[in-house]
Amino acid sequence: MVGKHSKSGPDHHFQSTLAKAVTLSGYGVHSGLPSTLTINPAEAGTGIVFVRVLPSGEKKRFRAVSEETGKTDLSTTLGTGAVRVETIEHLMAAINAYNLDNLVIEVSNNELPILDGGSWTYCEAFDKAGIVNQNVKRKFILIKKKVRVESKNGFAEFEPFDGRRFDVSIEFSSPIIGKSSIVFDCKPEEFKKEISRARTFGFLKDVETLWAAGMALGSSLENSIVIGFDDNVVNPDGLHYENEFVRHKLLDAIGDTAMTGSPVIGLFRSFRGGHALNARLVKALLEDKTAFDTKEF
Repeated sequence: MVGKHSKSGPDHHFQSTLAKAVTLSGYGVHSGLPSTLTINPAEAGTGIVFVRVLPSGEKKRFRAVSEETGKTDLSTTLGTGAVRVETIEHLMAAINAYNLDNLVIEVSNNELPILDGGSWTYCEAFDKAGIVNQNVKRKFILIKKKVRVESKNGFAEFEPFDGRRFDVSIEFSSPIIGKSSIVFDCKPEEFKKEISRARTFGFLKDVETLWAAGMALGSSLENSIVIGFDDNVVNPDGLHYENEFVRHKLLDAIGDTAMTGSPVIGLFRSFRGGHALNARLVKALLEDKTAFDTKEF
C-alpha cells in the first residue's frame, strides 16, 4: 500500500498516508457529547474520507470535499441530514498542513472531539504515527486567476502565487482582539510550532445565547479562549501566542480550503472571513474551470 519511510520526511510530490492508525477521544465543543475518532491509513487515491459509525454498526461515508459540505455557521460540517460529521476544520487543517492525502476517519458521534481547541493534538498524533509516501503522484490545484467572494463586511479570495501562502486579517470591536493580520507559508513544522496551538475563542457575554441554541456545550477553558465582560482573557494560562486570535482564524482557513480535495498552489487571502465565506470561496473556485489547472509536479 505504501512506500518506505523517508529519513528526510515525506516527498510532497507523492501522495502520503499515516504509517499506522491513530485513535483520539474527547467531547464535541458544541454538542458536549463524547466522541472518539480513529484516523486510519488508506490506499493511494482514496482521498480524505470520514465514516460516521452509528451505534447499530451501520456506517455512512462522507468525502471531505466541497460538494458534501453542509452547515458552515460556527464550524464546517459534512452532510445535511440527521447523520453528519461536524467541526472537522481543526483536523482538516492538520491534514492539509502535513500534506496527507489518503485517510479513512471513523467517528463515533456527529461531532469530532474538540481536544485542545486547535490542531496540536492531531500534529502530535501524526508525528508519533509517522507518515509514509505512496507511489502515486499528487494532483495540485494551480490557481491561474483571482477568484473572490464577499460578505457584507469581509471577503475571501484566491490568486496566483508560486507556493501555499495564507494572508488572513481580522477586525473585532473587542479591544483585546482589535485588528490583526498574519501571513503564513504552509509547511508542517511551522504549522505545528506557530499555528497548531491557536485555540477557538468566544465571549462570555454570548455563552447563554449559545447554550440556548445548543451550541458551545463542550467549551471550556482547556479548549477555548474565553473573553470576559471586562474584555480580558479569562483563561488562567493566558494566550498561547501574542496574536492567537488571528492565528486561529488562519488555522480554520487552512482546514476549510482543504475542501478543494487537492492541495492548492496559490495565495489565499481573507478579511473578516469565516467558515461560510471560506466554503463559498472553495465552491466558486471549483465552479470556474478557467481559474485553475490541475497538475502533477
